[in-house]
Amino acid sequence: MSPTAQEVAEDLTDLQPPTLGRKVFAEALGTFVLVLGGVGTAVLAGSRVGALGVALAFGLTLLFLVYSIGPISGCHVNPAVTVGQLLLGRVTIVVAAAYWVAQIIGGLIGGAVIYAVAKNLPSYDRAKDGLGANGWGAHSPSKLTLGEITINGYGLAAAITVEVILTALLVFVVLASTDQLSDVPLAGLSIGLTLAVIHLISIPVDNTSVNPARSIAVAFYQDGAPAQLWAFIAFPLIGGALGALVYSLMFGRSRNMIS
Repeated sequence: MSPTAQEVAEDLTDLQPPTLGRKVFAEALGTFVLVLGGVGTAVLAGSRVGALGVALAFGLTLLFLVYSIGPISGCHVNPAVTVGQLLLGRVTIVVAAAYWVAQIIGGLIGGAVIYAVAKNLPSYDRAKDGLGANGWGAHSPSKLTLGEITINGYGLAAAITVEVILTALLVFVVLASTDQLSDVPLAGLSIGLTLAVIHLISIPVDNTSVNPARSIAVAFYQDGAPAQLWAFIAFPLIGGALGALVYSLMFGRSRNMIS
């Protein structure tokens, strides 16, 4: 039986690459879901699932996002990943800028939804409980309060170290897992598990950013977090560039891969 004109048109449409609008929408939606799944677990269920549960929430959320929106936008959902892709020539500066805007907007919406749910719990105290923001010193999760004595947690140097190194690791794994030499169908698994391990390492240090959009999404709901936000924008971006450099040195890739 011959295909109808509509079926032929649909097949031709499926062969067309996604438009920039569809890619941007996918990035905004994906970042929203990542913030909701990861930070939402930390804020709404952190006392029940612990650090391991929060780490798995971030990792598993990114895992299913890779398979669901990866074919549309590449599933960056992280400005640092977009930096790495840009430096390697996988996206243009126009696409990268559009992704950054979409990621921040999607993250902010995710943060707003989490706060809207959290504040409906009578025992929730925004000033005391925060909203899963990143921080060091007095805002580090390892801060101790013994009566009237407060001992600060990990300092800025520790936060810089983990953010640069672990973001570089994440971006390297993203680039390497999607390289033509790799088993691309397993990319989601390797990327998601990497993010989970990263959180297991650094949640006690600074609550784990490795993603400026995730940090921006909730910083303004937590006292003291906006003043430290610059570090969770700057150092993950530096880490993203470092991860791209390591990947290019190891895989021998150059800026000729824009699709």
